Amino acid sequence: MKTMSLRIEDDQARAITALAMAEETSVSEVIRTAIDERIAKRRADKDFQARLQRAVERNREALDLLAE
Repeated sequence: MKTMSLRIEDDQARAITALAMAEETSVSEVIRTAIDERIAKRRADKDFQARLQRAVERNREALDLLAE
């Protein structure tokens, strides 16, 4: 597991803490769950997938240029 530092607004921190307390879990678990939900949502989003594919192609082109 990777450790990360995150800057959030005070009201977001209070809300996350309240969620963790209400769900009887850790703040880290609340954040991990939110990240998992966001990733799942993006994976199901056809417009996002199209943008992602374009970004992959652009990066592939750049890497190919460096490999020459």
